[in-house]
Amino acid sequence: MTGTIEARLAELGITLPEAPNPVANYVPHAIAGNLLFISGQISKGANGKIVTGALGQDVEVEIGQAAARLCALNILAQAKAALGSLDRIAQVVRLTGFVNATPAFTDHPKVVNGASDLFVEVLGDKGRHTRAAVGVSSLPLNSAVEVDAIIAITG
Repeated sequence: MTGTIEARLAELGITLPEAPNPVANYVPHAIAGNLLFISGQISKGANGKIVTGALGQDVEVEIGQAAARLCALNILAQAKAALGSLDRIAQVVRLTGFVNATPAFTDHPKVVNGASDLFVEVLGDKGRHTRAAVGVSSLPLNSAVEVDAIIAITG
């Protein structure tokens, strides 16, 4: 039986990718008490292609937002892998978005909105969260964006 959140994804025409494997010596998710910690997810699409480059140089804000959305989809895929059902999500507590950017680029919050908007679109009020949007000089695999998450869970 499809859960409520999975039904919402289907209603929106969104298919979750497979949960990406770690690219180094870490786990993709860990549960501590009623919190699910999701390791940073890069802007990798279901087709395996990564949105690469630096905002303010070779990536426009709109493409950065789409990249952040991919990160959010990968976070949901990791959550499903960890929990079995996305309906165990009680609240997205915190997102940290890292934006590969030039020193002059200052629209980090606009870029990370791509992830934030997806969580609210899919989860409603459970998707509203605290957040940081940070500019960095590079990211793994030259990814344009990376986002990690802390999610409160039930059961």
